[in-house]
Amino acid sequence: MINSTTESTDVPTQKYHLPKRIILVRHGESQGNKDDAAYSVTPDYKIPLTARGIEQANQAGPRILDVVSGHGSSENWKVYFYVSPYVRTRSTLREIGRAFPKNSMLGVREECRVREQDFGNFQVAERMKVIKETRERFGRFFYRFPEGESAADVYDRVSHFLETLWRDVDMNRHHHNPEDELNLIIVSHGLASRIFLMKWFKWTVEQFEYLNNLGNCEFRVMELGAGGEYSLAVHHTDEEMLEWGMSPEMIADQKWRANANRGALNDHFPWYLDAFFDHLADSNDKDDHDVKSNNSYLPLA
Repeated sequence: MINSTTESTDVPTQKYHLPKRIILVRHGESQGNKDDAAYSVTPDYKIPLTARGIEQANQAGPRILDVVSGHGSSENWKVYFYVSPYVRTRSTLREIGRAFPKNSMLGVREECRVREQDFGNFQVAERMKVIKETRERFGRFFYRFPEGESAADVYDRVSHFLETLWRDVDMNRHHHNPEDELNLIIVSHGLASRIFLMKWFKWTVEQFEYLNNLGNCEFRVMELGAGGEYSLAVHHTDEEMLEWGMSPEMIADQKWRANANRGALNDHFPWYLDAFFDHLADSNDKDDHDVKSNNSYLPLA
């Protein structure tokens, strides 16, 4: 159980407090998505949705409602929202919320740590084009924008948000009735959502680099599996996960998680062992070890 005086990423021990689902939603189409020049005259956090983005968010609401209600089969479900403070995410939440009855909403909290990656203050289109080309050569995760952040910086703040989220669950700050299914919905941005998944599922930097961004108002559903682990494979198909840039090994891990016992470790994570130690002996027999150690000092022919 999480200590009430410290932040921790440990999963709470009270299973009845665990959210049924954690859903990550990207905002609808913004003026910045439509025209990069918008960033040169409007601060990023003030960029609004387009008319199309409002419509996308309006349409996403019933789709998310369908998921959290078990396609209409569940009546005892509730939702709690976390939202980035940017205008486009707040507007997206407002439109999504139209699909939900008021008595199903436990609350909403603005959460700065799931905001967009900081690209600097006002962004000059031609300069940003060159900068983003440089990022592709350098690597998306570690490249830090001038006067802004790297994805690694976003990872740090999202990690801290995860600690708070688990304290919210453990201390029942959502005022969740254990008899109801709790769904946490995080309305955020493409990169922050990918970083959230990377942190949660312990994906490597290399795996992150292959992930594709979410489309506007797309969402990812992490659902509690039979054994108490969260998995993308409970709701999403193999084809969807492949399309997002997940490798067959990552998908296999998600399918394992769908039935794994809470707290179990997958001994078959290739990125936990084989990726770091690719010349390990198959045997730990002492004689084998001594032979190999002695041979390592033999002179070259």
